[in-house]
Amino acid sequence: MNPTEEIRMLNHAIKVAGLEAREVVLPQSQHLIVGAMRFHYLDWGGNGHPILFLHGGGLNAHTWDVVALMLHERFRCIALDQRGHGDSEWSAARDYGVETQVGDIEGFIELVGLENPVLVGQSMGGLNAIGYAIRHSERIKGLVVVDVGPEINPAGAERIREFSSTPELDSPAAFLERAIKFNPLRDPEVLRRSLFYNLRQLPSGKWTLKHDQRRSAEDSSRIGAGREHLAGQVQKISSPTLIVRGARSDILSDEAAQKFAQTLPRARWVRVEGAGHNVQGDNPRGLLEALHPFLDEIGLK
Repeated sequence: MNPTEEIRMLNHAIKVAGLEAREVVLPQSQHLIVGAMRFHYLDWGGNGHPILFLHGGGLNAHTWDVVALMLHERFRCIALDQRGHGDSEWSAARDYGVETQVGDIEGFIELVGLENPVLVGQSMGGLNAIGYAIRHSERIKGLVVVDVGPEINPAGAERIREFSSTPELDSPAAFLERAIKFNPLRDPEVLRRSLFYNLRQLPSGKWTLKHDQRRSAEDSSRIGAGREHLAGQVQKISSPTLIVRGARSDILSDEAAQKFAQTLPRARWVRVEGAGHNVQGDNPRGLLEALHPFLDEIGLK
């Protein structure tokens, strides 16, 4: 897909969301080495306060495109492809634990020179953002956690893991058909755009998702233990925090979001209507309507 087609499809996603952009532009695609691993990220440029976006498991940095575009004139928006996702390198050791990914974020923030960024993380990225904030609340201006927390619905998480472990299929159209069935909330053309950035063709001619699907082989008890470990330390988060729940999510309940917010000294939670677990994709306008007041509250004008 050439840049003209990318802009056309991004413009369609913006219109479907009920938004208007003064100018539809594409971010710069960049790479750097953190430790011994190569990472890819999208940089929307600008001189505003930095916001670092962290995607969920099985997704990539482009999941934030609409939100980042609408914010980039006010803030410097950067979206990271986390290890094993998008165009970043896979872990040879299959190490995708939260502690390791927090280390990636630490190195990335230092190398790019992001001073007191706001962290915005969804699902897996939200857990990684929580882990970073536990260690470094004093180094961030604010924390936004999208549809995840110390307590989640295991059945909903398993449903998403199953979808993210899609086997090889014959064509992008086959993946699109499966994606529409999985998330009927989304406009098919918007889903098609997302899949463009999230599929790769194999030497056999078949297609598969870009992310390292060996992650799904991780023992569920290990994943749960990692979340429980974070739950025991979240009270260390002193930064202003916004917890966002998709109203149709089967991952995070109202009760769990409220409990999470009450655990933190400077947190509140909001519910975004018309959105499931992937809030930034299902209803980017609703997410922006939640983000703007929070960013104002923490002094980012």
